[in-house]
Amino acid sequence: MSKFTNPLSNIKIASPCSQDWNAMIGTERKRFCGECKLNVYNLSGMSRNKAENLLLNSEGRLCVRFFRRTDGTVLTKDCPVGWQAIKQRVSKTATAFASLIFAALSGIGLSNYFAQSNKTTPLTGKINVKNTDFTVKTQPIPQPEFDLGQIKISDKIEPNYPTEGRISNIEEVRGEIKNRRKR
Repeated sequence: MSKFTNPLSNIKIASPCSQDWNAMIGTERKRFCGECKLNVYNLSGMSRNKAENLLLNSEGRLCVRFFRRTDGTVLTKDCPVGWQAIKQRVSKTATAFASLIFAALSGIGLSNYFAQSNKTTPLTGKINVKNTDFTVKTQPIPQPEFDLGQIKISDKIEPNYPTEGRISNIEEVRGEIKNRRKR
């Protein structure tokens, strides 16, 4: 006779419940079912140790929710092997799906490329070119006009900028500045 060691390996559902887990009120670990008036415990949301203690210490009726792998092992929160297997399965499925889409799009692109290259056919025959005038018509560039004659340089040069408001005797101003500094 084999010794009973692990309550999770021998767990069986006596009467399956049709109530929706998401419709129940509570936490991810324990929710209250209004149909059977019992707390429903999520064994897959607990560590292996806590789930085993709950099963061993329960008296009477106990409602549970859990995920079981194909090999019969109950998945718990700290079960790295179970979650790793799920992650690998999802990863393989996603990779296969992405590869399938990539292959399909590549095939469509290649078929379009080869379909376009076959549509062009070379033409042979005489070339008909219209006779056109290729001369460029331009306007003549105007020549600069030169002023000729003798020049006269005057003794007094008039500034070509306004002189109003300017200081007329700079030496007088410099002297005033020096006198102020001495004081």
